[in-house]
Amino acid sequence: MPSEPVRGGAHPYDESVVAELVPVLRRVVGARIKDPHTLDDLVQETLARLMSSSTHVEPAKLHHYAAVTARHVVASYAERNDRARSRSHLLVEAQEVEPPTDGVLRQEDRAFMAAALAQLPADDRDLLVAHEVDGDDTSTMAAERGSTPGAVAARLARARASLRVEYLLVAEGVDPATDRCRPVLRALSIGDRRRQGELDVHGHLLGCGACAQLADRLFERRGRLPEDSLVRVPVSRDADVVAARQQGREAAAQAGFTASDQTVIATAISEIARNIVKFAERGEVTISLLDEDGRRGIRVVVRDVGPGIADLEEALQDGYSTYQGLGLGLPGAKRLMDRFHLRSVPGEGTTVSMEKWLR
Repeated sequence: MPSEPVRGGAHPYDESVVAELVPVLRRVVGARIKDPHTLDDLVQETLARLMSSSTHVEPAKLHHYAAVTARHVVASYAERNDRARSRSHLLVEAQEVEPPTDGVLRQEDRAFMAAALAQLPADDRDLLVAHEVDGDDTSTMAAERGSTPGAVAARLARARASLRVEYLLVAEGVDPATDRCRPVLRALSIGDRRRQGELDVHGHLLGCGACAQLADRLFERRGRLPEDSLVRVPVSRDADVVAARQQGREAAAQAGFTASDQTVIATAISEIARNIVKFAERGEVTISLLDEDGRRGIRVVVRDVGPGIADLEEALQDGYSTYQGLGLGLPGAKRLMDRFHLRSVPGEGTTVSMEKWLR
């Protein structure tokens, strides 16, 4: 697919320009923020803002714009902290009068829950009520149903996962677009990786915006994902490429890769993810840690919904014309990683799978 010319006087910036901005941002933020973790967070937030708006800034003014943006980010952070401190006493008031809106919200929440329960099969609904409302333990429930405590516990987990899905559908006012939506969301809700693979969950999320939004909410409700779980970064703009690269670097560090290998992995992610922004409608980067036969590694899968690539062999050749928009960064990323697989269907999209292993 041909690359489109830059319109309206926009100025695209490459990785080297962004890299030059990082020391500037760290100095500006570091002058006001001493906690290293907060500093990193605010620098990353500033970079994300810059990547989404830098195409409207003259190159000569970018460093000044970056410094001003960093100061605004720090000021917003300080304002949030001041507001939180000013209201902290409300958390310890013993005789706090309930705001009128709280009662309304509770009534609304009960209505959502009732509607969600009504969507469950009667057996699952009865099981949840017996356990959560009546307080029956799994042994008692198993005896009454001629089952085992383990089987009842597994059934309860599936019922809770379905209830989370139905609650969000009601609360968000979402009507599932296809018959696949509910099974996909349930597989995400319970964290069933095998079932997610069977349903091609991440392929579905790329094509269904409503489910993609609900998926993020499901992860929030389930809490922090375990360390070995898959990290998913939706990509549709330059700021998302920055986020994907950072997530890849953090995962690589967690797996035990050296700093130089972390940079290699982050670079490969950046090269492929940028193609989504340039040439596809939308996409995602998924990152997971590998542990096979005592070997540690990292797997990165980059998928998009876009025009696809007609000639895969040609696209992977060094020197292939990136001006025409195909093969940009593919040969380089292939050299950086230990395993590289490219699949593309014209008119549907492209999937790149990459792996890197600890030596």
